[in-house]
Order: sequence, then C-alpha cells, then structure tokens
Amino acid sequence: MSQAMLSKVRKLLAQAEDPACTPAESAAFTAKATELIARYGVDRALLAARDPATDPVGDRVVEVVAPYARDKAGLLAAVADPMRCRCVRRRHGSGFAMHLFGFASDLERVDVLFTSLLVQAAHGLAGTPVPPGEQPAAFRRSWLAGFAQVIGARLRAAEAEAASGAGEPGVALVLADRSDRVQRRLAEVYPRLRAAPRRRLAGTGFASGADAGRRADLGGPVVGTGTGPERGLGR
Repeated sequence: MSQAMLSKVRKLLAQAEDPACTPAESAAFTAKATELIARYGVDRALLAARDPATDPVGDRVVEVVAPYARDKAGLLAAVADPMRCRCVRRRHGSGFAMHLFGFASDLERVDVLFTSLLVQAAHGLAGTPVPPGEQPAAFRRSWLAGFAQVIGARLRAAEAEAASGAGEPGVALVLADRSDRVQRRLAEVYPRLRAAPRRRLAGTGFASGADAGRRADLGGPVVGTGTGPERGLGR
C-alpha cells in the first residue's frame, strides 16, 4: 500500500478507534477506510495480472495472545477470508500463531484492518456490561464471536462492491485466480491440514457483539441477526 494511502487509512481508523467517537462517527470513519482498502485491493490485483512481480504470493505469521486468543484468532480469520487470504491456526504458548497466506497487498490490508478492529472490539467489550449472574469470560467469548461474524459479512460485501465497481472486464476471473493461487500455496505448506473442531459457546453475548459489528458499518448492506454464532474458525 502506498505511504499516502496507508497514512490516510490509518488516520481514518485511528479516528474510528477513539473512545470519544459516537457510534455514528466511528461507523463513518471505518466505512470510508474500508472502502479505500477494498478499492486498493482490486487495483493491486488488476496491476498484478499485468505484472505479477508487483504483488507476489507470500505468507506471514501473526501471534495472537491471551486473553481470548482463540476469539481473536477467529476475528483474524473473519478479516482474512474476504480479502482472499487463508490462515492456519497453530498453538503457540498460551495463544496461537496464525500462519497467513496471501498476496503481499492483501496481507498488508489484513494487517492494517485487523489491528484496528482489535482496538474497536476492546472498546466495545469494555462498554458492554456482563448480565447479572453470567460468567464474564463466556459472555465475552460469545460477544467476540458475534462481532467477528458480522465484520466478516460486511467485509465480503465491501470487497464485492469494489470488484463490481471496478469498471474493467475480467475482474471476477482475476480475483478467483488469486484465491486459487493462495489456496495452492497453503496446500503446498500444509498438505495434510485438518479442519478446526466445532466450537460451542455458552455465553449470551453473541447478539450484542453482532450489534457492535453492525455499528462498525464496513460499507456493505446491513446484516440480519443470525440464530447463533459460527461454530468453528473454518481454518
């Protein structure tokens, strides 16, 4: 990402992260940042289709630490997947090492947005009281699951809108080819990868976390309330 673009996106996200922001203000800042990130992703994909050396497939490891390491890993997966990156979760100490695969520009996009969303999620959790009689950790895990699920849906909508608005033929084929190449790279490194086990969450915070994800308003259509959290990370 160019330094000018990166600076603009980070400034918008920093404003969205400010606890003094109203939900509407935070939504506006985050929506604009995500629009820029999505458009940048499509632009880099089209450029790389003409000159592959400008955006190679690569990988990086992101350490996700306690507390709520598994839930943070779920948020990272929810950000990475719509941006055509794939991740493998590996146990690392009390947390996880998330091995991400993707094109260089997409890995950079994931890093910038995930870092901001962690801060926004922390603010959201701090401002959400745990219902009387409920175990705080269980409530917060389910809250984070709701937040991650809605964020993932909104990012998919933003990416689809950027692709449809690119105004160039063959965009869908270019993006599909990039996804295939990333998947092949992952399979080369992890030829016997197993899916994560199904997860059951007992807390009642899912709906509250989903509402917080909707307030982030990542530039896509409103996502309706689901009947429950996603049961596994998927990767």
